[in-house]
Amino acid sequence: MPKKRSGGGLTSTQQAAKFLGVSVLAGAVMAGIALPAAGALGLAAKGSVESFDELPATLKAPPLSQRTTILDANGGQIATVYSRDRTVVGLKDVAPDMQKAIVAIEDSRFYKHGAVDLKGVLRALNKNAQSGGVSQGASTLTQQYVKNVFVEEAGDDPTKVAQATQQTLGRKIKELKYAIQVEEELGKKKILENYLNITFFGQQAYGVEAAAQRYFSKHAKDLNLQESALLAGIVQSPSRYDPVNDETEATKRRNIVLQRMAEVGDVSRAAAAEAMKQPLGLKISRPRNGCITAVKGAGFFCDYVREVFLSDPVFGKTQEARAKVWNQGGLTIRTTLAPQAQDSVQRSLKDRVYESDKVAAAATLVEPGTGKIVAMGQSKPYGTNVKQNQTVINYSVDAAYGGSNYGFPTGSTFKPFLAAAALEEGKPPTQIYPAPYQMPYPAKVQTCSGKPWVNDKDYKLENESKSEVGPYPLKTAMEKSVNTYFVEMLADIGMCPVVKMTNALGVVQGNGTKVPEVPSSMTLGSTGLSPLTMASAYAAFASRGMYCTPVAIESITRTVAGEKKSLEVPKSTCSRAMSEKTADTINTLLRGVVDSGTGKEAGLSGRESAGKTGTTDKRKNAWFAGYTPNMSGAVWVGSASQQVEMNRITIGGVYHAQVYGGDTPGPIWRDAMSGALEGKTAENFNLVNIPDPKKKGDGDGNGNGNGNGNGNGNGNGDDDGGFIGGLTDGGTDGGTDGGTTPDPTFSIPEGFFQGQTNGGNGNGGGRG
Repeated sequence: MPKKRSGGGLTSTQQAAKFLGVSVLAGAVMAGIALPAAGALGLAAKGSVESFDELPATLKAPPLSQRTTILDANGGQIATVYSRDRTVVGLKDVAPDMQKAIVAIEDSRFYKHGAVDLKGVLRALNKNAQSGGVSQGASTLTQQYVKNVFVEEAGDDPTKVAQATQQTLGRKIKELKYAIQVEEELGKKKILENYLNITFFGQQAYGVEAAAQRYFSKHAKDLNLQESALLAGIVQSPSRYDPVNDETEATKRRNIVLQRMAEVGDVSRAAAAEAMKQPLGLKISRPRNGCITAVKGAGFFCDYVREVFLSDPVFGKTQEARAKVWNQGGLTIRTTLAPQAQDSVQRSLKDRVYESDKVAAAATLVEPGTGKIVAMGQSKPYGTNVKQNQTVINYSVDAAYGGSNYGFPTGSTFKPFLAAAALEEGKPPTQIYPAPYQMPYPAKVQTCSGKPWVNDKDYKLENESKSEVGPYPLKTAMEKSVNTYFVEMLADIGMCPVVKMTNALGVVQGNGTKVPEVPSSMTLGSTGLSPLTMASAYAAFASRGMYCTPVAIESITRTVAGEKKSLEVPKSTCSRAMSEKTADTINTLLRGVVDSGTGKEAGLSGRESAGKTGTTDKRKNAWFAGYTPNMSGAVWVGSASQQVEMNRITIGGVYHAQVYGGDTPGPIWRDAMSGALEGKTAENFNLVNIPDPKKKGDGDGNGNGNGNGNGNGNGNGDDDGGFIGGLTDGGTDGGTDGGTTPDPTFSIPEGFFQGQTNGGNGNGGGRG
């Protein structure tokens, strides 16, 4: 068995074998060029070499992956994202010294030979045989370009990259075949241009323009002699000659390039010698890739844009096809983000909820009538460093777009959907229900399936304050956010109208499924939704009943091979969710919430606004969703893990004995909307007259109208009528008014979501 020499080299036998192998390759090259139709090249290694004739006739070079730039609605840059940092430039935009340097060090005979440099092959054979290793390569610049095409096509797939770079005879023959074709089709200048744009220069920089920016913070056309020599020297081994991490090695390599340029006559020896004396002169620009670099706190919006691109079939039929386009980049994406609105949202969040707080806040603003998302932000910064309170979970959107798995329970902000459904069913805006402080859930509530939900576990609910005792009309019930009133309303109309309304408003849970048909979901907001869903649904009230699906992308231009092409983008789809009369009525009701109800702290000055507060069980979530005629927004405050109860808690430096939808999300919404709308026309709602109910001394039916609210109403619980009968007329609006009370919480009984089964008859009672 042959032995290695003590110096680590090869024995004479091994050297002979090495020489023979390279000689065979040289012979194969010559045979392939001279007689490409002769069939197999006569090499023994199975599968390592194909016949020239068996190789595809044309090298299909993929579009070079480039930066994608994401812009706001005004054309300002939000962020750049890329799989590979590259900006393709023409040869005219590359300094002449850079062109000369890369040719001198990589293939000094580039302009004198064809696809294969036979003289170079023989020289390399001799040199390598003498050294017992591979001290000199014979690949031409054209062959190197072809190899880089294979690597580019492999993308980030490690298996494909390994195949593209494996040192086999078969791969070399493929390179040779395609190099011949490339030389014939492109010519020397275009090959050099392509090579300079495709090759890797280290430090995440692909192509000479990105390299010039990375190392010298300048364009490739502005590189001087010594800078050009440095970049040209890096190509052979980007890690070994990395000037950032090893200035000494990089300097040696640069000087070798300068010496070679002088030897081939590209520069004078004096100029080369002078350049060798110069320092490297680095002026590093660190890579700025991805949504973490987004300005104006728009990292989450940037990520949402990416998720939309990867999920929408308009950008490709399959996930793989869309990902390929995204990774290739070269896109200029103009979005709907309005800088003024985004600034205002981020400023409001920063002022009122600190990054280090136990809870977080998220806010989204959309434009009624268009569906355009104009702002999206949250209190926790975008990123992966948990110790710095960062997160990549976008609390504003559904799970499919990078949001939380289920969204967040909305509390009473759901009640306007129920009210809109009731109005569409013909219920008057003056509708009165008894609304006691505490009551059992209805014995039965009709569902869309025809099979009623049954209260077989004696579930009960109550209002926030014991002073909240009806009867109440709808206007007062909405302002005070009276739980029992809206449960009675649901019992009256059934769940199917609410399902129809939420479907029309695009209201789905954070996991993308429909809102479950159970009373707590259909009245008290026990279901998890996202701020974007809420803002878009409330925008339908602002636009007098027209719901528009949310959109984040205005236009996309893709640059491939220097040519720009516009891509189709998703469009908002608008449809009527309710009548104008219903929307106008809801607007009138919700204006009262911010004028004199639970949302007073959210009211805007100088322009009309409407909205609704929401606070959930154990105060784990607090919401405010509201709008003006020309902007809608939703704010959520809570714990993403749903583990923090917001009692006796400090948020944004302010102590809260208890958090309500009106006192924390409300002011965030107010400040965000005020800044977003500054300088814009103050438009008005189309309001309707909702008369106050007439008071009467004696109630109808079995109620005692003494103003104390203690009327009796009995009914058989076998059907809905038994629950409603006796409740609507008895008594006056008596008892203690209680003033403007905080937004009520609700309790979800244990096993509540399992209650959709048949049960026995029950007795429904109420106080008039």
